[in-house]
This record gives sequence, structure tokens and C-alpha cells, in this order.
Amino acid sequence: MTKPIILMDLDDTILDFHKAEKLAISRTFRELGVEPEEKLIRRYSEINAMQWKRLETGEINREQVLVGRFELLFNELGLEISSKRAKALYESFLSQGHYFMPGAEELLESLRGRYRLFICSNGTAVVQAGRLKSAGISPYFEDIFISEEIGCNKPSPEYFRRCFRRIPDFDQNRCVIIGDSLSSDILGGIRTGIKTCWYNPRHLPGIEGIVPDYEIGELEQVPELLQRIFC
Repeated sequence: MTKPIILMDLDDTILDFHKAEKLAISRTFRELGVEPEEKLIRRYSEINAMQWKRLETGEINREQVLVGRFELLFNELGLEISSKRAKALYESFLSQGHYFMPGAEELLESLRGRYRLFICSNGTAVVQAGRLKSAGISPYFEDIFISEEIGCNKPSPEYFRRCFRRIPDFDQNRCVIIGDSLSSDILGGIRTGIKTCWYNPRHLPGIEGIVPDYEIGELEQVPELLQRIFC
């Protein structure tokens, strides 16, 4: 019997995206001559999250997310700043360095050799490449599926089908996705008939109609959970 297949989200599951985002956007604003006040960073994060949700539902494309989030913010603030330059600066800063989620390094080491590990991410290819290189975790994974390279985004069933086709000896019944996003990771897993585990360290409320098979609050719970799922 082949080893179980574990699909893992990257941002806010393995790597702390919120911390990296805050530092990168602060550096970007300073480079553009704007004081990175807390309320400004918070508003950017709100707009950014909104734009990514719209991408997940197919309302807008990736470029409209990456440039549009700055256009919306600058228009709201009445600032005449190039959104394309802001995008380039932000991606450059975001791709530098990394921060692990609590327990992520230990989890990857504990799963090494026992499971077949894959990354599934909606992030931008150049940014994720830089962060993965900095973190040095690529050797843990058989393959890394970045939506920009795959050609579609989570939670689209086509994204998952394309990932499945790249996994040798893929077995839908011996596969689980672990991620922090109900609307992306969990919904995509549900739509394609694989097991789902919602990583919810902030104990957020659920979303009606999106019910994961499992829910955890700490990554330390993953090894025991996987033993129960695939015993």
C-alpha cells in the first residue's frame, strides 16, 4: 500500500504570511514615501483579503488582485502613486525571508518519510519561490503546486485535478488537504472528494456550507490525526 498523500497549504499553515505581509507592506510604503501607520496597514490587509476572495470565486483575475489592491487603496486615500511600482516593490520585499507558523518545522520533520507531502498554494510564483528558498523546506515535498503555474486557483476543482494528475499513483481515498482557509483549501478538497483538515489556530467561526472533515488548533495535532485517518 502506498503512503498517504498530504496536501499542505503554505501561507498561514506552514509559513506565517500575516507577519511577512506586515513587514513587506511597511517597507513598501516607506519606499513610496508613505508613513506605514497601523491603520493604513490594516486597511491594505482588508482590501488584499477581499481581492483574493474575489479571485477564488472567479470574479477577477490574478493581475487585478496584485495591482488592483493598490489601486483601490491609493484611490481611497487620494494618493497619486503607481500601483504597478507598489506591486513590484511589495513582491520583492515579501519574497525575502520567512517566518514559520508555530510547530511547522517540527511537523515537517515528523512527517518526513512517513507520508508523501505536497504544497498547494494560491500565492504568486516568484514570491513563493523566494520564501521557500529562504525557509529551506522544498526537500520535504515531492512536488509544489503554485496556482499561477498550474493555471487556475484553489478552490477550483480543475486546480486540484491538475495537481492530482502530477502525483504518481494518486489515490483519492488516501489523500487529505491541510490548510487554514475554508473558502480555498477546504472547499476545494470537498469539491474533489478528498479528506479535509481545517487548521484554525485563531478559533475562527465556520462558514455555512463548508464543513471540514477535521479541525485542529495546533500543528502539533497533525501526526496523531493522520495516524487515526490512515490507520
